[in-house]
Amino acid sequence: MTHPDLTLLRTPPKAPTTLRWTGTALDLLDQTRLPQEVTYRRCEDGEAVREAIVTLQVRGAPAIGLAAAWGLALAMGEKDDLEPNAWRSALEAAADRLRSARPTAVNLAWALAQQLKAIDGAGLSGAPGRALLTETAARLQSEDERVCATLGAYGASVIPDGARILTHCNAGALAVAAWGTATAPMYHMQAEGRPFKVFADETRPVLQGARLTAFELAQAGIDVTLITDSMAAHLMSRGEIDLVIVGTDRVTANGDVVNKIGTLSVAIAAKHFSIPFWVACPLSTYDPATAEGSDVPIEERAPEEVTHLGGQRIAAQAPVRNPAFDVTPAALVTGGIITEAGIARPPVGAALAELTAS
Repeated sequence: MTHPDLTLLRTPPKAPTTLRWTGTALDLLDQTRLPQEVTYRRCEDGEAVREAIVTLQVRGAPAIGLAAAWGLALAMGEKDDLEPNAWRSALEAAADRLRSARPTAVNLAWALAQQLKAIDGAGLSGAPGRALLTETAARLQSEDERVCATLGAYGASVIPDGARILTHCNAGALAVAAWGTATAPMYHMQAEGRPFKVFADETRPVLQGARLTAFELAQAGIDVTLITDSMAAHLMSRGEIDLVIVGTDRVTANGDVVNKIGTLSVAIAAKHFSIPFWVACPLSTYDPATAEGSDVPIEERAPEEVTHLGGQRIAAQAPVRNPAFDVTPAALVTGGIITEAGIARPPVGAALAELTAS
């Protein structure tokens, strides 16, 4: 496949920047306050970054990976005087602490592994080691912008003019450094002046689609309509959806896609109505070390996310299940997986293996 032209994506979308490094601290856009309020949380140590990840102040697989990379640099801020072995032990402990924040999204562990690899390669510790951690985090963030712009161009090449696109959760600029994954093709099409329309699932129970995706796309001037999760199949049955494109938190070796809860339902409906189902993600989200989706730990979150809305109880007193993710089998990814290295067509597991080997 010819490498795409990225000249159209020079200016990031109007969505607020997700991560800002000040030189001594990390400012994270507090996504729990959106869309009512645009405010940032200043994180001055690794524990603050971890808390921001756990509480969904920062979310989206690439963004939490980047936040963790910056968090590891911050976690080592008081340890410059440790002797090399003790410093390396402290680094491992800090990485383990950050890695435990959310178990499902593989980008978090991937970004921390990149930090440890950089340290091991340079053989540094103390203040020089901390400086390298900072430099590596900055490189990862810059690389994330390039990756998303590239996969956006690839994705735009397979979406027809006038397409009515359904997306689930938020795989937008708020989930990465810029552009997004599932939304990056939309920004590319917008820059080309090509017509399209987006339907955004609300994405219960945390409403990332309602609060974040609809907010972000509307801010960028994209034609977006918000629907409840239970409306998606109805619109498909009426011929009002042409394709589905979602992001993902992990893709396993066989091509199974682990994404926000509700993705599986959308994929099943799309298969029934013969609607192409696409996934967009950086190759850092591909996890060839995990054989299939059933091997991935699925995070269970607090019941209050289901029983309460805006601080008010909306549910009866009853036991609650709240898995944050589900697994979409590779066979339901009927369009393909869009990456910065090109498009993995079905069977997507084998195609991803070829892309990463080339």
